[in-house]
Amino acid sequence: MTARRRFGSVAPGQPPDGVRGADVTTTSERERRATTPGDAPAGGALVLVVGPSGAGKDAVISYARDRLAGDPAVQFPRRVVTRPADRALEDHDSLDAAAFAERLADGAFALHWQAHGLGYGVPRDIDAAIAGGITVVVNVSRGIVAAARRRYPRVVTVAVTAPAEVLAARLAARGRDAAASVAGRLARSVAVDADVVLDNSGPIGIAGEAFVALVEAARRGSPADGGG
Repeated sequence: MTARRRFGSVAPGQPPDGVRGADVTTTSERERRATTPGDAPAGGALVLVVGPSGAGKDAVISYARDRLAGDPAVQFPRRVVTRPADRALEDHDSLDAAAFAERLADGAFALHWQAHGLGYGVPRDIDAAIAGGITVVVNVSRGIVAAARRRYPRVVTVAVTAPAEVLAARLAARGRDAAASVAGRLARSVAVDADVVLDNSGPIGIAGEAFVALVEAARRGSPADGGG
């Protein structure tokens, strides 16, 4: 039976648990091979960022992208989303629903899901990057984490979170959603089987630096390798 170790939350002002050389997951390399398709990419790590709406996932990723801009061994692919691009929210590529469905049918996405009435896709280019030893960081739905773990041999899942009142205030400040929609998003916030929980309730620099440390550790292989 595969066991997955859960470290404590990374609270503001504290270093992330398990970053200093410890394995974030206890899945053995033998178990990884047994559950990974033969044609799945191997090499680099896939860092999945999950969390409820308003947690600041994109802000944390953007912070890390800026800090690691000079590191060719880390990539932050642009997602494809079926909504107009808005760089103030997320720098993504846009497609209408019909074009998205066509790209999906053509196998253009390594990972894809539906959320809040929108289609999301991660370009299949990440397969070649990971196979070449690149660490890839992407914001995904918690619903595709299990599939990603089956497909890729080295996956680190980071759950970004914040107290409910902080989430509500951030969602209201966006101005994108009606009050009922905000309440619905908060009600759908559920726990996810993450390797690390990152508290983003304080200044972005605190959670951002903790996340950078996690990505760098994944790039080195510290938290992502299963060991055994």
